[in-house]
Amino acid sequence: MFDTVPDPQHMQRTRGRASVVLRAAPGGARLNKLHQSGSAKAMLPKVHSKSPEVVFLNTAGGLTGGDRMAFSVTLDDGAKATATTQTAERAYASVGNHAALSVHLTIGQEGALDWLPQETILFEHSNLRRETRIDMAGDARLLMCETVVLGRVAMGETLHTAQLLDRRVVTRAGIPALIEPFRIDATTLAEPNATAGLKGARALSTIALIAPGAEDALGPLRAAFANTPDVHAAASAWDGKCIARLMAVDPAPLRHALARAIETLRGGPLPRVWQI
Repeated sequence: MFDTVPDPQHMQRTRGRASVVLRAAPGGARLNKLHQSGSAKAMLPKVHSKSPEVVFLNTAGGLTGGDRMAFSVTLDDGAKATATTQTAERAYASVGNHAALSVHLTIGQEGALDWLPQETILFEHSNLRRETRIDMAGDARLLMCETVVLGRVAMGETLHTAQLLDRRVVTRAGIPALIEPFRIDATTLAEPNATAGLKGARALSTIALIAPGAEDALGPLRAAFANTPDVHAAASAWDGKCIARLMAVDPAPLRHALARAIETLRGGPLPRVWQI
């Protein structure tokens, strides 16, 4: 009786929601409200800076078909903080429905948020839909990154069937500042060397700085990518935005290049939970 696969509609699924509201404090922010339920947790570890770090955690260890997870951070006017994830998010094989991850970030007037989640690793047969929405005031500052790793490289896994539908929307003073739909499916994976495809890359990152004067970061950011022959990186800046893309066959050199870029844009070290 143990050799059959149960109907996925009747299997136990993960549900979780964690939200944090921070209000301004001298030099940074302090906790105002905290909600956490299900397998979603939000921690605020002790840091040496006055600007707090919010660390989100999925205690289920990963996401599979039918799971639903939601994270949110709200910074009141003048608040400054960093938000990240405790470790890489893993999208496991799905036997039915897709997994869903929702992220909603709000930054008030003169607020500053660094949204720096660790990478998302797609397993063979995974099916993940992720939506990130960030609403920021016109004079707010946002630094964000997203990294996707295709398969467990250390185990020699090569993806053939996996799905990722990723949508990022950033509004500034109610006006769209960045809209990025991103999709990976079996067709994409079957043509890794296509001109408009992945070009053989197994690790992909996007970095975005959106803030008044963000164009000034372009020179230092490009300098941070120097001497990285195993990583293909490019950056551009316009209209209060500085955007960089990174691609690599091996996730390790990409992770190091990403770390240097983030430290350059932050003017300081990575979040404490990052392992480089």
